Amino acid sequence: MTFRGFDKDFVAFLEALETNNKKAWFDANKDRFRASVQDPFLAFMEDLAPKMEKISPHIVVEPKRAGGSMARIYRDTRFSKDKSPYNTHIAAIFRHEVGKKLPAPGFYLRIDTKEVVVGTGLWHAEGPAVAAIRDAIVADPKRWKKVRDDKKFRDLYGGLAGESLKRPPRGYDADHEYVEDLKRKDFVGFRNMALRDIQKPGFLAEVDKAYRGSKALMVFLCDAMDLSF
Repeated sequence: MTFRGFDKDFVAFLEALETNNKKAWFDANKDRFRASVQDPFLAFMEDLAPKMEKISPHIVVEPKRAGGSMARIYRDTRFSKDKSPYNTHIAAIFRHEVGKKLPAPGFYLRIDTKEVVVGTGLWHAEGPAVAAIRDAIVADPKRWKKVRDDKKFRDLYGGLAGESLKRPPRGYDADHEYVEDLKRKDFVGFRNMALRDIQKPGFLAEVDKAYRGSKALMVFLCDAMDLSF
């Protein structure tokens, strides 16, 4: 497979799934799902893989139907009031090579019926990982400021996003010049793109550009967590 862009039925299928989120409908349209959505998305990842290798050889892109980078179309409904069986978006997480064993920074891509979201950084990590990043900020605040305010990152992502604590974390100076960053629970950036962009020949290049534009942040996070990037 070679990625040649997403055609109109990619989104049309997801729109139809929103209206017909039932097993019987999906089973009857599984071939359409594979031809219009899954296979083109796998082809996209195959062409992304060598570009990601140039960004970092430690980020894994696995274009597989199951068990790889692509998220399952099937929803986990065990703890949800919404029992709709299928996701109405397609997404992938490109994890650091240690990501299945330990919390680690990575990249994200999601396409739904409204927009495209490109993500980067560390999202909802466990305490020790976030503490390591906070310690790195305190240890080298000048480097952190340079990373946080990196022009490429801000132009592409608009700055850091995610959730924060209401109060400074225990053990850190409440008067620290970057206390608002020390309060962060997530160290991520999200870039929103128009849905029509997925049909453009340069869509792959735009995603690659967004990932490259967050390299300074990713290097800082990986250094803080003693990971190679």
